[in-house]
Amino acid sequence: MLVLFGCGSAVRGSGCHVNPAVSLGVFITSRMPAAGMVRYWMAQFAGALLGAAILAVIAGSTASLGQNGWGPGYLGEYALPAALVFEVVFTAILVIVTLGSTGKAASAGFARLAIGLTLAAIHLVGIQFTGVSVNRARSFGPPRRRTGSQAALAVYRRSAGRQMAGKSGRSR
Repeated sequence: MLVLFGCGSAVRGSGCHVNPAVSLGVFITSRMPAAGMVRYWMAQFAGALLGAAILAVIAGSTASLGQNGWGPGYLGEYALPAALVFEVVFTAILVIVTLGSTGKAASAGFARLAIGLTLAAIHLVGIQFTGVSVNRARSFGPPRRRTGSQAALAVYRRSAGRQMAGKSGRSR
């Protein structure tokens, strides 16, 4: 329920999106200029760092907050290829739902509910795969060490996942 509230289902929509993949999708579908996308990205990553700093003060550390992973010893112990596929596909699903539910042809007033329910379902399904990121800024915020494989997943998702999601949204 917190996800639904956080996405704004209990309040009027603001047009805000805090996910860099959504920003890229909005740009690719010509709903935002490149300069606007860059400003959104800067704000999203700065907000993630600020949020992580606040969490560090509250929790005393961010060592176990915002963790994503895969492999032996991590939740469902899925291999890197499974983690990549999960993150790319489910990020694309989130972006497609966001673009579709906020488009001109969408029914007014239901975007927040559609996005919130989608995000909740993604987390319920995916927590065992990778800890669920589907938001690069969220994973970027809490400082932590990354292995080479974890960095590779982040780079792959930034390029392939967002582009696939944005292009899929455009073809609607």
